[in-house]
Amino acid sequence: MNARLIEIPNIENALGNLGVVEKDTLPFEVKRVYYLYDTPNFAERGGHSHKDLTQVLIAVSGSFDVILKDGTSQKKITLDKPNIGLLIHKNIWGELINFSSGAVCLVFASAVFDESDYIRDYAAFLEYLKTINS
Repeated sequence: MNARLIEIPNIENALGNLGVVEKDTLPFEVKRVYYLYDTPNFAERGGHSHKDLTQVLIAVSGSFDVILKDGTSQKKITLDKPNIGLLIHKNIWGELINFSSGAVCLVFASAVFDESDYIRDYAAFLEYLKTINS
């Protein structure tokens, strides 16, 4: 599966740690940054794939689970540390669930928002994978 955990460099300090995302921290140029917060525990976010975009998700506060699907396999990853990011490449279906109280998901993306890059229907995602893999 084309997704993996990556370590975010940090500077430890007795007064609090500092996570550092600089030019070479991520394997792509960041074009957009956004975050999810005040998400109820029962909510499901994501539920889509990208044709070209690569992203890194970080639980900067609290925790949540990420369900990843590549058309043949599925993996569940819990994000709960602000110095660990989940790198998700294109053509991976992602769903975010089980948000803890106060959870904040920070996302670094390789492109600005473009609706045409999204596949929001799972059956359409599976069909798309067939077209690019044939």
